[in-house]
Amino acid sequence: MASMKVCMGFGYRGHPVPRQSAAVDTAPGASFKARPPSVVEPRLPKPNPLPSPPADKFKSDSIYSCCCVSRRLNQISNHDPLWRSHCEKYWLVSENEKSQRNKSWKAIFMDMYTDLGRYIQYYATLKKAWDDLEKYLAQHCPRMIGSLKDSVQEEDLDAIEAQIGCKLPDDYRCSFRIHNGQKLVVPGLMGSMALSNHYRSEDLLDIDTAADGFQQRLGLKQCLPLTFCIHTGLSQYMALESMEGRNSYEIFYQCPDQMARNPSAIDMFITGSSYLEWFTSYVNNVVTGGYPIIRDQIFRYVHDKDCVARTGDITVSVSTSFLPELSSIHPPHYFFTYRIRIEMSKDALPEKACQLDSRYWRITNAKGDVEEVQGPGVVGEFPIISPGQVYEYTSCTTFATTSGYMEGYYTFHCLYYKEKFFNVAIPRFHMVCPTFKVSTARMETNHNECAVNEDEDSTDTDEYEDRHRILDIPAPPGHCPWQT
Repeated sequence: MASMKVCMGFGYRGHPVPRQSAAVDTAPGASFKARPPSVVEPRLPKPNPLPSPPADKFKSDSIYSCCCVSRRLNQISNHDPLWRSHCEKYWLVSENEKSQRNKSWKAIFMDMYTDLGRYIQYYATLKKAWDDLEKYLAQHCPRMIGSLKDSVQEEDLDAIEAQIGCKLPDDYRCSFRIHNGQKLVVPGLMGSMALSNHYRSEDLLDIDTAADGFQQRLGLKQCLPLTFCIHTGLSQYMALESMEGRNSYEIFYQCPDQMARNPSAIDMFITGSSYLEWFTSYVNNVVTGGYPIIRDQIFRYVHDKDCVARTGDITVSVSTSFLPELSSIHPPHYFFTYRIRIEMSKDALPEKACQLDSRYWRITNAKGDVEEVQGPGVVGEFPIISPGQVYEYTSCTTFATTSGYMEGYYTFHCLYYKEKFFNVAIPRFHMVCPTFKVSTARMETNHNECAVNEDEDSTDTDEYEDRHRILDIPAPPGHCPWQT
């Protein structure tokens, strides 16, 4: 069976044939079997005009065969069902949407490709993430939907690149073609965290606000803010170029080095290697229930499903979170918060109702150092637990090492048998700070010059304040004096 491979030429009636090889069976009466193309490359080049060789260079049967192949390829390219799978795969166009557009699958693909072709390897993943997030928010945090902004156009993103003098990564640009971030409101789309005297809620910045916060100063050079917290000034930044120890498109929380005399010494807690990975992993945690919804807000607590302990009819589970705005690398001070859920089975007998009297903690850091804490109640309360009831509370702890774990028990007494006391186990839960990078400014500074008094450093501090920009307000380090 003979076959022929055609790469580029003009098809029937002068229509250009894509520069993509296709195996075509030219044997008489053979059925056509086309292999689906791989990922369509954006911005296909225009074909060069065919040369005009002497007529005697081609035999008549060769010319006739080429004509048949070109005509067949043109017929195939206009066979609409072949375009359906590509519309569904790359642009997430459904049959219902096709009916609403009242266009052929080929026309829809061409329209989408003309507008969004440069993002073909990112669009479907990001569009699905946005669609999943919107659907989840509509059910659990409906008021947050109203803060999302409509998409921007290519010329808007090109103008931003011209304004900041840097190229934006395509996955980041693609996201703005779907949604232009959100308004500066509370709660923020990128998660919240609350303690008794501290609150954080991060908004996903629109492209204009992000560009206004673009950094050129030492320590954050060529960095673009992705998020912003109105209450703390905290932002997550994306490095648009490889410099100062950062990789291109790396995403991080800034962490000023409090022991260095150089104001450009800024350490980093890494939160993502690219915008696509950073955004889709966050959305996955939200829509799969990995992050709890508390008071119509997304709280970024991480729950290990194995971190559960059952004692009789009472179950204790723990979720944790790292707070970069209250942590530092120099000096080592890593701040964690944890949320504990105490629940009594609804099938428990009424006489199993009990009240929490005290707590005991055994706290171990990465060096193996152990601290024991014991005290009355939890967060100043002595909760009563009855069948089917749940009690939750939040507390915090700090480590001088990058990780550690806690475990312990609560002591309860029965309400019906007040002289009966029993312990309820708290499962061991681990806390680990994100990967971090030390500032290159610290590495270039002599170790002996790092510790200076405030008077000697006043000039640098003033200069730093003069160059201080919006969206770059480091929060002071905090501490948690006790564990509850």
